[in-house]
Amino acid sequence: METNGEASLMRIFISNTDKFKHAPLYEMIVFAAKRYGLAGATVLRGTMGFGSGSVVRSSKFWEITEKLPVVIEIVDETQKIDAFAEKIKPWFDKLRYGCMITVEKVNIVFYKHAGRKGYFDK
Repeated sequence: METNGEASLMRIFISNTDKFKHAPLYEMIVFAAKRYGLAGATVLRGTMGFGSGSVVRSSKFWEITEKLPVVIEIVDETQKIDAFAEKIKPWFDKLRYGCMITVEKVNIVFYKHAGRKGYFDK
């Protein structure tokens, strides 16, 4: 990925209870993004939200399943994000509830590659 300049941000809005092949969907997406060579992925767990079904979910309300919103954010070059979106779209076809994938242009102001050194390496 370019160290600065224009890129794309993909946001995937799902539930923490959504599954793909008996595994949490958000985990499958993150591992797929890593295999695909994307720059990185972050999973954000929401404390409250609602989707297309208009049911408000919150960590404040007691629920047996503790169903909460999850957002996965991935930033990389536009071509790579677009190709990855096409690759994972079929995964969402059988989801029981609603979901959404968005892509928007972003401007990378600063990017530092972490490298492979361990914590105690200098």
